[in-house]
Amino acid sequence: MDLRRVSSARIEEHGWVAVPRSQAKLLAEREDPQESTAMKVEDISLPNSELVQAVTRYARENLPEETLNHSMRVFYYGQAIATQHFPDWSYSHETYLLTCLLHDIGTTDHNLAATQLSFEFYGALLAFNLLKDHEAPRSQSESVCEAIIRHQDLGETGMITTIGALTHFATLLDNAGANPELVHKETIENVVREYPRNGWTACFAATVKQEIMLKPWCHSTAIDGFEDKIRGNKLMEPYD
Repeated sequence: MDLRRVSSARIEEHGWVAVPRSQAKLLAEREDPQESTAMKVEDISLPNSELVQAVTRYARENLPEETLNHSMRVFYYGQAIATQHFPDWSYSHETYLLTCLLHDIGTTDHNLAATQLSFEFYGALLAFNLLKDHEAPRSQSESVCEAIIRHQDLGETGMITTIGALTHFATLLDNAGANPELVHKETIENVVREYPRNGWTACFAATVKQEIMLKPWCHSTAIDGFEDKIRGNKLMEPYD
């Protein structure tokens, strides 16, 4: 693949459009900000290609139920956020779903202990190889890989892909209760009914603590007080 010959349509297809990494800047630059409205899971189309079915089977076989439910909540929250707050973003919903399903594959007990790499970097490698094995388009596989590598890459400078930015918004909402105005309370309640948290706050906080204990150099340490931010998630506390 020669990037000099990639069309703009193909760039958009798998979410390669560059947007600010800063969430504050992204929100401030919206032309016509709208209040969030209630959505239900059935209002949001779930891609169901052969590739999605294969990756969903892999996720079910390899992720704990709590992590799989989190992954699905990230998909639905992200789709609600994009629909209501960034309607001009053009990206493959399939690519975003694949990212959601695989973004925490590196956090399993087996995978945390299998490598010295930070969980999101190792998870991205696993995801890329899995998608390659299922003959996903290279642009799609790389988009998923990029978003997983950078899904904890928070900051105020530089750029990120639309898929990456959406993953930021949705994971931070579910993990730390950030930007609660982006998803209506009834949407959260409906998604949680379909994909229960089952104590996700304590579960993910323990995972972060475990990774930092095993790998004091890991990228999770780049977020100051990350474990405390997770445990202080007041938005999701009623659903845990």
